[in-house]
Amino acid sequence: MHFNILTIFPEMFPGTLGGGVVGRALERGIWSYDTINMRDFAINNYGSVDDEQFGGGAGMVMRADVIAAALDSVPADKRGKIIYFSPRGKPLNQKMVREFVNCPLQGRGQFTLLCGRYEGIDQRVIDEYGMTELSIGDYILSGGEVAAQVFIDSCVRLCDNVVHGGPESVGNESFEIGGLEWPLYTRPSVWRGRSVPEVLLSGHHGNIERWRKSQSDEITKERRPDLKKEDKK
Repeated sequence: MHFNILTIFPEMFPGTLGGGVVGRALERGIWSYDTINMRDFAINNYGSVDDEQFGGGAGMVMRADVIAAALDSVPADKRGKIIYFSPRGKPLNQKMVREFVNCPLQGRGQFTLLCGRYEGIDQRVIDEYGMTELSIGDYILSGGEVAAQVFIDSCVRLCDNVVHGGPESVGNESFEIGGLEWPLYTRPSVWRGRSVPEVLLSGHHGNIERWRKSQSDEITKERRPDLKKEDKK
């Protein structure tokens, strides 16, 4: 899996992606990335990549010609799906991540990730390249770099030989089980007067499974009832 990352802050990568299981996967060549500094395609010697909005308004907009030049520096057959991270994008969820990872038409696991800054980017470049707009949540970030790292992490951990325990481990998690994950416990069995639920110490796999299912259902109903509504669609 390979990611082309368009950014004006290439030093932000690999960032958090350089540690943990995703970082080890990077070292082992399970995934790779290239950063393309959009300032290398600036319109002047000052490295400008943005300009004032047509129609007025606060905030600068990243120029279509600069972004296009940066995109065109990546061979067309190496771009894969072009993703622009934006608050107005479709909310990213686990189902979408699996579809991105497993889709055979994804340019052999290749993605081009556009990290916007300022007020946003010129709409014409979005339309010209048929970009997919994605959001990682209902809040505003300073730029798309953090969102790109979230996206890469979520994709890479689904690759073979990344997460310890393989498919079973990543399959027993929130959103993968049709709701939120049940409470987790480990040693010691009593900590500060708080005991592990007896059912988890019983060794009765059927009872344990039923307990986990009921806990998952209760937590999901309380915190994310929308997930159950999605299951019924």
